[in-house]
Amino acid sequence: MTITEPLLIHKHSATLHGHRTSFSLEDEFWCELKAIAKQRGMSLAGLITEIDDQRGGLGNLSSSLRLYVLRYLKGSAPATGNDVPDNVESIHEVHA
Repeated sequence: MTITEPLLIHKHSATLHGHRTSFSLEDEFWCELKAIAKQRGMSLAGLITEIDDQRGGLGNLSSSLRLYVLRYLKGSAPATGNDVPDNVESIHEVHA
């Protein structure tokens, strides 16, 4: 993929704790999320539920999923969910 290629974003649905929800992700993030679930030996629905539980109602699910994938690929994803690891600076710290 080159930078000039358009990103394909698709809407996905999941049932989290018995409630249906939807989120939008670029194909690249969706593929990585599926690969992470496989590497961790869990279902995709289980991983999405875990990430959703750990975000604590902050932000939106789509953003939380993207951030989890990014942190996982950088080797800084926490063992569960979407908490910011101690060694990762926040945007406010970087731009302050």
